[in-house]
Amino acid sequence: MPDIKVLPVDLRNKIAAGEVVERPASVVKELIENAIDAEGSEIKIEALYGGRRLIRVSDNGAGMDEEDAHLCFESHATSKIRSDADLFNITTMGFRGEALSSIAAVARIKLITGLKGAASGISVEISGGEIKEIKASPFSGTSVEVKDLFFNTPARKKFLKTNTTELFHIIDTVTKEALSHYEIGFRLLTENQETMIFPKASGLRERLMQVYGDEFVNGLIEVHNPPISPIIPPCPPLVKGGWGDLKDGSKRGFEKCEHVGIMKMHTFVSDIGNFRNSKAHQFICINKRPIKDASLSHAVYSAYEGILPKDKHPVFFLFLELDPRKVDFNVHPTKREVRFEDKEAVYRFVNTGIRDAVKVGRAGHVKPFTETPSMQYDSANYEGIGETPSHVSENFELPYKPSLPFVYLGDTFIAVSGRGGLSLIDHHAAHERILYEKFLKKIKLDSHQLLFPRQVNLSHKEYLVILENKNLLNEFGIEIDDFGHDALIIRSLPDALAGADLRGILADAASAFMEGDRPDRAIKEEIAARIACHKSVRGKEILNQSEVSQLLSDLENTEHPDQCPHGRPTRIFFSLDDLNRMFKRK
Repeated sequence: MPDIKVLPVDLRNKIAAGEVVERPASVVKELIENAIDAEGSEIKIEALYGGRRLIRVSDNGAGMDEEDAHLCFESHATSKIRSDADLFNITTMGFRGEALSSIAAVARIKLITGLKGAASGISVEISGGEIKEIKASPFSGTSVEVKDLFFNTPARKKFLKTNTTELFHIIDTVTKEALSHYEIGFRLLTENQETMIFPKASGLRERLMQVYGDEFVNGLIEVHNPPISPIIPPCPPLVKGGWGDLKDGSKRGFEKCEHVGIMKMHTFVSDIGNFRNSKAHQFICINKRPIKDASLSHAVYSAYEGILPKDKHPVFFLFLELDPRKVDFNVHPTKREVRFEDKEAVYRFVNTGIRDAVKVGRAGHVKPFTETPSMQYDSANYEGIGETPSHVSENFELPYKPSLPFVYLGDTFIAVSGRGGLSLIDHHAAHERILYEKFLKKIKLDSHQLLFPRQVNLSHKEYLVILENKNLLNEFGIEIDDFGHDALIIRSLPDALAGADLRGILADAASAFMEGDRPDRAIKEEIAARIACHKSVRGKEILNQSEVSQLLSDLENTEHPDQCPHGRPTRIFFSLDDLNRMFKRK
């Protein structure tokens, strides 16, 4: 008897479903993209119990006739592809023909659809891949209702997270689709309550403001490439890697490359100084598809070379338009990854456009952040690129006094001479350590009621996470109330946070809450570290004699004065013996 057998159809469908349907949010994504392809201008999403119990996606699009309503649940049935050539010229959101059949294999589905202007529509009910009922039903557009996801695959159902976690994934999915399609209106209802409303927007800026608020968007640099300008003439066609010369002798970024075709970019990126402790606000969209791509992310980071401090992350929303024949979306079943025909050209296009915009946008405003070769650190060790000193004292005790002389080296480092040697202090890292321990121990952490409470707008996911954890933030002296519609009211703050970037603090805190406890640090410690980083002394903020003296005194009183909460050194000490050895006097 042969060992190899052909799997039965129902088992094949369940295996295929595993590639497309990972969790409720996967269902939401596939159904939204079908609604977009049906030219729906208004899409409504409903979810119960994090999508486990119910997901319903309705649109006002073209709808289907009776024959298509039957065929759409067949495996690899699609209206998007007619020939091999279509696989390499994808202009729709869904094209594999797997989504509905895969979802139907692991859930109970009810499809109600009808062509626009038709007298009646049709309703089709399927359970576990088997058709249960077909009947006439008046409807215009399409509504797909998915109940009891994974009811017949308990092994996969048990890997779902809590309802709250699954809801966060749904919110994230709807947000990404809304950002990718600003011309479409989106509504999300959870537990029968309106959760997010994004009306049709006039452009990307308006949609970003709907999601994140005016204050957030106004802190970003908007990049159009090619630039929108009636004065600058279009570039001539370029060869690979070439640049277009304008009449005035200046250069203009890639507009056409022989291996990539027309490229357009519309991006919102961090202004200098508007960096974050996490990658929470980073988004890439190619031809209206939200994707992940390490190369493009690197192109953005590289654009901030010499500006971005260590362990900080830029905010970026990158929207690219490429010739669909030059990019392959058929790499991953969930279409999260892409393959470019000329990866290098796309990389340069993104990198150059953002780098030039950041340079022009902030020219002369902020001195770039640099770490000189003699000041490169790894943990508490001194690592000069040239010859390193043979010895640096690890432990020292200097009796800091108000009268100790000091001098600034650049904008960040303070050199303090005292009895027994020389100390180099990173005033930002030192202030972080001081604030971090104050937040954890509530030492001198006096809070004050704000005379005029501050309103802070967040993305919906951040808003929900902060409300869930507001008691912990209250322990740090941050009193928060719900204002509704993704807005929070800050009623009191610790004195240490006066004048701080509250939106940035809450966004970073939300990111930390979602990441949870780390192996090396509890969530409370992580939140304290992130808050301390926001308010600690920044580069170019020069301290006077009394402020330096207070900083050094406070640092001495911490439990771990030699490192900031992120593990970087706060100070390095050279004894007289060290200096003698370095100058070859010993």
